[in-house]
Amino acid sequence: MLTPKSQGYFFPAEWHPHVATWLTFPHNDHSWQGDKLAKMYPQYFNFIKAISQGEKVCLNVNDVKLQSFILNELPKYGIDETKIEILINPTNDAWCRDHGPAFLINPETKQRMIVNWGYNAWGGKYPPFDDDNNLPTKIAAYRGLNAVTPGIIMEGGSVEFNGAGTVLTSRSCLLNPNRNPHLNQAQIEQYLYDYYGQEQVLWVNDGIVGDDTDGHVDDTVRFVNADTVVAAVEYDKNDDNYEVLNDNLQLLKQMRLLNGKQLNVVELPMPSAVVIDEFRTPGSYANFLITNASVIVPTYQCKSDDIALDILSGLFKDRPVIGLDATDIIWGQGSFHCLSQQEPAV
Repeated sequence: MLTPKSQGYFFPAEWHPHVATWLTFPHNDHSWQGDKLAKMYPQYFNFIKAISQGEKVCLNVNDVKLQSFILNELPKYGIDETKIEILINPTNDAWCRDHGPAFLINPETKQRMIVNWGYNAWGGKYPPFDDDNNLPTKIAAYRGLNAVTPGIIMEGGSVEFNGAGTVLTSRSCLLNPNRNPHLNQAQIEQYLYDYYGQEQVLWVNDGIVGDDTDGHVDDTVRFVNADTVVAAVEYDKNDDNYEVLNDNLQLLKQMRLLNGKQLNVVELPMPSAVVIDEFRTPGSYANFLITNASVIVPTYQCKSDDIALDILSGLFKDRPVIGLDATDIIWGQGSFHCLSQQEPAV
């Protein structure tokens, strides 16, 4: 069978121009219990508004009732309704990075396709997940794109791309037996090569406290250009995140890219522990989203917010870096990157 890579397709870096960003509007009160769902909506609408400044927002909405609520709310936040494309697509939860479509591009043929990875709610933790698992093929049909189904579990938050053939991921997630127990590391790497169109896989070890995805890399290490990453670091040696993030940092400092260059590593401090109702959430500045108009960074009402924004502003010279409060969103155990999936132009 011809693989996407053999046909010239690949997954581009997040800073590649977007047609749109896809979101799945939150509706599951198991993720945001009690009044927490309604409480996080203002932060979510501010997120929608920030994305819509430079591109279309394609919004998967569970039903017509929720659609009516959204359309009523958009003017309250000054959101241009013409920038919002609402699709009635039943879903189980809000994490579009993981259950949404992975768009590939072929610059030579000017074509795109979708990889329909399997999705099992991070190792079967949160059933049901059948509606989420069905979403990529629905979006492929809506866009009129071919979809290829590798037949294995893969989440968008577990992989990070530099646009030049390298993908970063974590052993704790991709090698976890709750995903693809029949595959070893070499076999998983082959899937990354064949279906994401990559040439090199770089591995860190684990993720942060409170992350129920088994260590998604989009909370710990992110590419900001083809040879530079920001690495989340914890400077307090008594903090539970210190050892794992320091371990990842040392691994990153030893890595080489395809061209032989050493990976350029910039340290990005962690926020103060974001504890809600005695639960430590996975707050991290690394869970930012790169859009056409800006880089949207979650902030947590702590002293390191400005430090993180300054670091990222120094790295992204071509678009502004903006901080948006995510202290209510993070209760759901994810933030802006987890909630979104970009659709690249070709």
